[in-house]
Amino acid sequence: MQIVRTVAARKRVALVAHDNKKAELLAWAAANREALAQHELCGTGTTGRLLAEQLGLPVTRFLSGPLGGDQQIGALIAEGLIDVLVFFWDPLEAQPHDPDVKALLRLAVLWNIPCASTPTGADHLFTSPLMTQSFPRTVPAAAEATEWPRTAPPGA
Repeated sequence: MQIVRTVAARKRVALVAHDNKKAELLAWAAANREALAQHELCGTGTTGRLLAEQLGLPVTRFLSGPLGGDQQIGALIAEGLIDVLVFFWDPLEAQPHDPDVKALLRLAVLWNIPCASTPTGADHLFTSPLMTQSFPRTVPAAAEATEWPRTAPPGA
């Protein structure tokens, strides 16, 4: 069973990148700074710090991915506090926290979160009219059992 929730026009965007993809995400973010500035941003560890420094925008930072940052973002997705996931993951490099990466991607799909894993995918996502307007999103009916949504990610 599914229920419908409304995603606000101002999105809560999680930005994550594996080490070999950080430069690619930073380049994409710099080229899309104006679009990103319209939303609330968060990211894992070093990625979040680098984005904040480069863009001059506030970025809520969580732990590094291997230290639990992927799980923190996954928890926020399950709580309805992340609206979009941009995750430039490295398909050619084994990750020590691969189960956490798979869990994050699984939660994004389960909770029907728009995702991009490449610059081209992120371009398509951020040029969609839905990025600047509210829209309905179906979520698992289990969401009725939780307080939905909290008003902000922890530490925001």
